Amino acid sequence: MADSRGGGGCCPPMDLFRSEPMQLVQLIVPIESAHLTVSYLGDLGLIQFKDLNSEKSPFQRTYAAQIKKCGEMARKLRFFKEQMEKAGVLPSLNSDAQADINMDDLELKLGELEAELVEVNANDEKLQRAYNELVEYKLVLQKAGEFFSSALSSAAAQQREIESRQSGEGSLETPLLDQELSADSSKQVKLGFVTGLVSKEKSLAFERIIFRATRGNVFLRQTAVEEPVTDPVSGEKVEKNVFVIFYSGERAKTKILKICDAFGANRYPFSEDVNKQSQMITQVSGRQTEMKTTIDAGSLQRNSLLKTIAERYEQWNSLVKKEKSIYHTLNTLSLDVTKKCLVGEGWSPVFATKQIHDALHRASIDSNSQVGSIFQVLDTKEGPPTYFRTNKFTTAFQEIVDAYGVAKYQEANPGVFTIATFPFLFAVMFGDWGHGICLLLATLVFIAREKKLSSQKLGDITEMAFGGRYVILMMSVFSIYTGLIYNEFFSVPFELFGRSAYDCRDPYCRDSTTIGLIKVRDTYPFGVDPVWHGTRSELPFLNSLKMKMSILLGVAQMNLGIILSFFNALYFKSSLNVWFQFVPQMIFLNSLFGYLSALIIIKWVTGSQADLYHVMIYMFLSPTDELGENQLFPGQKNLQMVLLLLALVAVPWMLFPKPFLLKREYEKTHQGQSYVPLPSTDESAELEAAHDGSHGGHEEFEFSEVFVHQMIHTIEFVLGAVSNTASYLRLWALSLAHSELSSVFYEKVLLLAWGFNNVFILIIGIIVFIFATVGVLLVMETLSAFLHALRLHWVEFQNKFYEGDGYKFSPFSFALIDLEEE
Repeated sequence: MADSRGGGGCCPPMDLFRSEPMQLVQLIVPIESAHLTVSYLGDLGLIQFKDLNSEKSPFQRTYAAQIKKCGEMARKLRFFKEQMEKAGVLPSLNSDAQADINMDDLELKLGELEAELVEVNANDEKLQRAYNELVEYKLVLQKAGEFFSSALSSAAAQQREIESRQSGEGSLETPLLDQELSADSSKQVKLGFVTGLVSKEKSLAFERIIFRATRGNVFLRQTAVEEPVTDPVSGEKVEKNVFVIFYSGERAKTKILKICDAFGANRYPFSEDVNKQSQMITQVSGRQTEMKTTIDAGSLQRNSLLKTIAERYEQWNSLVKKEKSIYHTLNTLSLDVTKKCLVGEGWSPVFATKQIHDALHRASIDSNSQVGSIFQVLDTKEGPPTYFRTNKFTTAFQEIVDAYGVAKYQEANPGVFTIATFPFLFAVMFGDWGHGICLLLATLVFIAREKKLSSQKLGDITEMAFGGRYVILMMSVFSIYTGLIYNEFFSVPFELFGRSAYDCRDPYCRDSTTIGLIKVRDTYPFGVDPVWHGTRSELPFLNSLKMKMSILLGVAQMNLGIILSFFNALYFKSSLNVWFQFVPQMIFLNSLFGYLSALIIIKWVTGSQADLYHVMIYMFLSPTDELGENQLFPGQKNLQMVLLLLALVAVPWMLFPKPFLLKREYEKTHQGQSYVPLPSTDESAELEAAHDGSHGGHEEFEFSEVFVHQMIHTIEFVLGAVSNTASYLRLWALSLAHSELSSVFYEKVLLLAWGFNNVFILIIGIIVFIFATVGVLLVMETLSAFLHALRLHWVEFQNKFYEGDGYKFSPFSFALIDLEEE
């Protein structure tokens, strides 16, 4: 069994500390009950199936036809969803769950509904196009009618003017004019014309092309339509012009028609006869009214059909998705030689054995199978997946760890400690109980409405904040706690836990610094004494406090990481990692930085004025020199020499013994056997390979490679001990930046506005202060502190013990399929 090596039980059981024990199981299922079996296992969601047909293409697998059928049904459902979204019809979320629907019946039903909907859409499209054409035709009749009526009236006026000129008798020019008119009337040519609509933005180009194509032998008139018109072809609202083009000759007509087609201009017939025009307008208006009534009736029918679909849409969609996933899973099972059974393999948690047995038994009974399914556990040397049982509170913290890398099977999980350490380190950088309360209130809104919000589609940033609501809750609670320690409420100190321990010597020191203050009461009981705020000594005092506190927290967390590597080594029975990794690492780290932490605490307790920078530097440069005034306790010089010697010894202790012992162990295990490869050069993996002679192919033990990797790990740890400790100083830097920014906004915005004694300026100042606090301190600073806390966990803490080279347990589960779709 894959989990047999985890039976050490070195520490009390914790749900998240070790991943769930996993087992490789084999299922032998009769074909007649296979579908129902996989369906029940999908409801259970506790088996991760292995693909036993990986060499086959999707089209060669047993259930390819069924998957294709489900894909076609899914396409029809997507089509229905698009149509419902266009019509503004929402799927019913609480549709009545009916009895099991037969998939063949559902396929027929969906086909009929699709055909009906397609037909309704086609009819509606035709009617809508005809209606839009009638609207355009009516506009052409109205606008072109105006052209012709104005042209006729002007022609009649000209005729009257000519007749009046000719009425004078005895004129010498009369006979000549008669001849001219008779000659002109004999030469008159009948003009043709084209009417229609063209897009307003194309009208100038349209007119120019017509003019050039006919060499100016046309007369074109355009007028704009007041409101946008729905184009019959595209169905979009377009601003258009009505045009009338007069031409002479068939060649000109052919050119004009081609240009109209090229510009998408819609042409409509028009009569010169005024009586016919009014008659046509009446007819078009009547047809338009009839068409509108028909379209409305069609829309009602379409909406009724879509509402019928919407009532069952979610149920059908869920059923098709489940059915498709079942067949995909069945395709990962191999057909047994008798072709009567399907054989499947997969990983499942040990605790799920009884539930899987029950599901198999129910499936056999419900499918009336004469033969039951067989469930058996297989022995394997393959690495199992990692599975942690999380809830809505712990999931977000586990996601933070998994973003770095999924834990190796049953290695110590940093997620357990991240629940406390991550929000605490964030709060050290974000310590202000006023800002913490703001974060807390925002988070409580998310938590109070989580049922409603979890079923809604949120924006990317809101979705992220909502998913991590419990992380933000812990961050805000810890921020209130550290804010009370720093005694800062939007940078303002309060005497919450009693009066200050200091008082002025005389009335003139009210606005002075600590000079002139004397201690008159007991020490302030909790956190920083409010008297420090606003004094000349505030920055040096808080800098010293926060810098030393950062080092203490960093060394404590790094020690925790190394201790967890000890529990890993003990759990996996790796004595090499205990003696040649854990022990020298603890000695090296604590000989230097553990000693520094002890000096900080001693200095705080004794009130000594010793310079710790000088002590640590000369511990390396001149370890035999006397410490003088920097001595904190008797025998300090000798202790420093011992610690320095231990730190120097720890480096070769980490570097040399382990590769040689691994080589000796390998040779002893494989004496007289062919060489077997090591799966990895990681310490624990090397040891596993040394104990396991049957794994892999035939490669020689590469001592040089193992030694080089061990040297890299040693150098990385030695240099990392220094750089990681320095990295924790970001706690001090960001805490100082947050405090100073908060102080600047309070003093330079709020107090400055208050000092003007003007209500308007005060309101402006309050608004600027609120926006600056929210935008900079509650958004940007929160993100900055979050990212720095993330780095401290991933790099400084987790690299001491966490390999993170596992893979996540991904069971076949209908619940997960629904979440992925969302």
